[in-house]
Amino acid sequence: MFKYSLVTLLFLSIFSISFAQEQKNDTLKNKGVKIDTNLLNKFRIEPAKNLIPVNYRPIQIKQELIPIVMPDYKISYWHKSVIFGLNFNQSAFTNNYSAGGVSSIALGTNFDFKAEYNKQPLDYTTELNLVYGVSRNKGQGSRKTNDRIFFDNKIGTQLSKKWLFFGSLTFESQFSKGYNYTNPDGTNADNPYIISNFMSPGYFTESVGVEFKPVKYFDLRLGTGTARQTLVLDTTIYHNQASNYGVPIGHTFKNELAFQAVAAIDKDLMKNIHLNARYALFIPYQQSLAYISNRIDATLTAKVNRLIAVTMNGTFLYDKNTAASVQGTEGLALGVIYKFP
Repeated sequence: MFKYSLVTLLFLSIFSISFAQEQKNDTLKNKGVKIDTNLLNKFRIEPAKNLIPVNYRPIQIKQELIPIVMPDYKISYWHKSVIFGLNFNQSAFTNNYSAGGVSSIALGTNFDFKAEYNKQPLDYTTELNLVYGVSRNKGQGSRKTNDRIFFDNKIGTQLSKKWLFFGSLTFESQFSKGYNYTNPDGTNADNPYIISNFMSPGYFTESVGVEFKPVKYFDLRLGTGTARQTLVLDTTIYHNQASNYGVPIGHTFKNELAFQAVAAIDKDLMKNIHLNARYALFIPYQQSLAYISNRIDATLTAKVNRLIAVTMNGTFLYDKNTAASVQGTEGLALGVIYKFP
């Protein structure tokens, strides 16, 4: 009991002293006397430091090299594509079918290979296009509906962002014999006569000039130095083809110097519609302007799904060495087309 009373007395004493000091400070402030707080801090007793030892580790920043495993990628400057198409058409009629008709079978195929190497300033493009079609009508035998071999090679070097200096080599011909089944007056010929064959005619064209390529899908070649060799190896053709494709009678070879312009477009018009067209202008230096030749080849492909597609192709040609007027062919087909990769 005595112990608790002593603690209570001590507490009351400290409180009384503090209260009296505060009142004294208030009195001095009211009288305008300033209190120097630095003197109070001077006699303040700081608490004792923590006696428990604490170890501090100095912070060290070190450079660490993180190993990076590079993927095993190889850069390829080649871009290749292969397109293969097969079209089939068949119809059959009984002998007593009232509306009439002729049983027939038609088959068409095309193969298109294109490869491009592009590493500035070098640009190389090669393209091989093979087309062949045949039909068989009852009572008429087999007849060729389409036939072409086209092989083009071009190498160029960059002159500026859109212009290149190029050199090219092109070969054109056909696979098999071609016949004419009509007389000049339009009537059916009693015996079809041959008018073309492999390498009859055949064309080799070498060209040097500048190329304009503003976008990836279009290019224009201007071949100021162009030479073309026309070959007719089947010497019997001139009996049925008076012009003999410009080759003098009794010869199998003719060389011409000319200016050539070639424009090509290879573009997706829509998601599933693709256009591939090529226009060639040939102006011989040693002949009159009447012998300027123009040729347009165009193929429009509309894909139904990954394998099925509708293909429409056409060729329009004016060449006085082959015919006196404009020539043309057109075809529409539904078949299988596959492109890889």
